[in-house]
Amino acid sequence: MSPAPISALPATLCDAALAVLTTAAPAEKVRLTRLYAAAWRDGRIAALGTARPPARPARPERPELRLPRDMPKRRKAQSLAGRIALLHALAHIELNAIDLAWDIVARFPTLPDGTALPRGFQDDWVQVADDEARHHALLEQRLNALGASYGDLPAHDGLWQASEATAHDLPARLAVVPLVLEARGLDVTPAMIDSLNRAGDPAAAEALQIIHDEEISHVAAGRRWFQACADASGRDAQSWWQELVRTWFNGVLKRPFNEPSRSRADFPADWYEPLGVA
Repeated sequence: MSPAPISALPATLCDAALAVLTTAAPAEKVRLTRLYAAAWRDGRIAALGTARPPARPARPERPELRLPRDMPKRRKAQSLAGRIALLHALAHIELNAIDLAWDIVARFPTLPDGTALPRGFQDDWVQVADDEARHHALLEQRLNALGASYGDLPAHDGLWQASEATAHDLPARLAVVPLVLEARGLDVTPAMIDSLNRAGDPAAAEALQIIHDEEISHVAAGRRWFQACADASGRDAQSWWQELVRTWFNGVLKRPFNEPSRSRADFPADWYEPLGVA
């Protein structure tokens, strides 16, 4: 497919973000993300612009969204139904992650001291959005191969709550979303990969390995830009991160931590170990 002409693209990156955030259909959300990310990289979208992102992104009618406590108990991945439930839950996470990446681009134009964020910030989070779109598509393809589709099962609505709670503050958003939620993905995904391989589903395991490896760069981006926020604010990054997690994360940091993958993201253990619980 040839690149879209400039006239067919949003005028600014923030307009592109709004277009994705207000698109409900998952496949179209993925398509637009990939299109706009490529256009930003090659300069067909060049201006940042400004925008007021919606409080909640558009969502399809299915899946039914429930509170986490109302979700059915997850089956073991050794069964077909269990594998479908696992991949469906992960596809839901990746769909939310697309919107979280575009939201941070549109919502936060400056560092805490009012300095405009450099282009590297937008470059990082557009790349994150592009990765998450590919991840969702990978999981949807595997669901389809197993006779299922995203939307077939209920999903919990707790993921976007972290976004709403930190919509006022870039450091808080970075502290919670990439450095707690995405870092948690690094911790739990290797066991999922092992389980899928034992279940005789190497294709699903390979998809999760791709996701795990690319999520390391997402945690690294969160760590890098949180450090930039701390530097701009004259704060010690480690203690500030711990303070923000205690304030804004509605949960606990569960051990065991995947220290090798977290270290590859330049996320040192002395940040999160003091907050960890068994």
